[in-house]
Amino acid sequence: MSERLRKKLNILADAAKYDVSCSSSGSDRKNTNKGVGNGHQSGICHTYTEDGRCVSLLKILLTNHCIFDCAYCVSRRSNDIERAAFTVDEVVELTMNFYRRNYIEGLFLSSGIFKNADFTMERLLRVVKKLRLEENYNGYIHLKTIPGASDELITEAGLYADRMSINLEMPTETGLKLLAPEKSHQDVIKPLGFVKNQIIQFKEEKKLIKSVPKFVPAGQSTQMVIGATPETDKEIMYTAANFYKSFSLKRVYYSGYIPISNDSRMPVLGTQPPLLRENRLYQTDWLMRFYGFDVQELLNDANPHLDTDIDPKLSWALRNMHHFPIDINTADYNTILRVPGIGVGSAKKIVQARKFGKLYIHQLKKIGIAYNRAKHFITCADTPYQLKDFQGHQIKGFILAESQSKYLKTPNNQMLLF
Repeated sequence: MSERLRKKLNILADAAKYDVSCSSSGSDRKNTNKGVGNGHQSGICHTYTEDGRCVSLLKILLTNHCIFDCAYCVSRRSNDIERAAFTVDEVVELTMNFYRRNYIEGLFLSSGIFKNADFTMERLLRVVKKLRLEENYNGYIHLKTIPGASDELITEAGLYADRMSINLEMPTETGLKLLAPEKSHQDVIKPLGFVKNQIIQFKEEKKLIKSVPKFVPAGQSTQMVIGATPETDKEIMYTAANFYKSFSLKRVYYSGYIPISNDSRMPVLGTQPPLLRENRLYQTDWLMRFYGFDVQELLNDANPHLDTDIDPKLSWALRNMHHFPIDINTADYNTILRVPGIGVGSAKKIVQARKFGKLYIHQLKKIGIAYNRAKHFITCADTPYQLKDFQGHQIKGFILAESQSKYLKTPNNQMLLF
């Protein structure tokens, strides 16, 4: 690698680190005609597939030049940073060389916007077309959709990318206008809706004509910056729920704001992003997608913020003690899922195991539930006490006293009770 290309790589890989929406899950693109790579098996950043596999992606920007001046973005127009841009051939060369050396299993390609949306999108398209058609590369590709790009360019890009994403940036239009007055949520909504409709259309055509190509087989995602504007957790998650429903998104990503300027419009934070809040938002997102919770159950006018000292599932349970205790030997699967300390896998095992007889405490522990947490919300064949003997605040105290959460330890190893 030449020194010039190495310098570009250092600049544009560093600039790409702020985009966290680089999951490689969901693709089923297989190797054909003795090509290079296999998107079915993989999905230099590390990310995780839905089945838990860790994969590595070459995560870069095509350029960090940008016509916009978003206050929260390190690549904003007014920021005094070193600029660089890859050529199409350089991105292709890096991807293929890194793949052949087993450094990466796929490509995550985004870009600042230079000149205009179509100019940028056309170059991103040229990269993926060259990889697929000239290099016969069948590995995973996650491509950013450029807001404002033409439908024709987006459609063609979707034929070569496994996943596409476009960042919502701020959770609300008000927050976006505060920090990026040149942008609008409508710029994101339009392409998200277009890609959703194209995915549906291609799937319908595939049922009739086998030769119809796949269009964005791993779906699309978006990302929100958290903490740069004063939205509540309720506003953030209501936006996420709406976008999941409206655009059939695979994922919404939550990126804790990292201070990169002294702009008076943004909060003064420490050097670390709000990781605990970010984690709680992801936990809430998980409950909505896999545990059957409606966002209004978890966050509402009475509870607009997530608890920092306990996870959102436990918080909901403590606010809804009238639903408990449940009998683990008779409750249905969806009810068992709502018990703190019981995950999807454990709930399935419980439903299967009780077909052979009543379940006892020692059996529940072997199944793998977090019994010290779940015991406050369930009864089984040998439960030693009734849940009604304890109030919600008492149960919270018991659980916090037993908690070993790394987030809740002080330097003196004292538990923080909020």
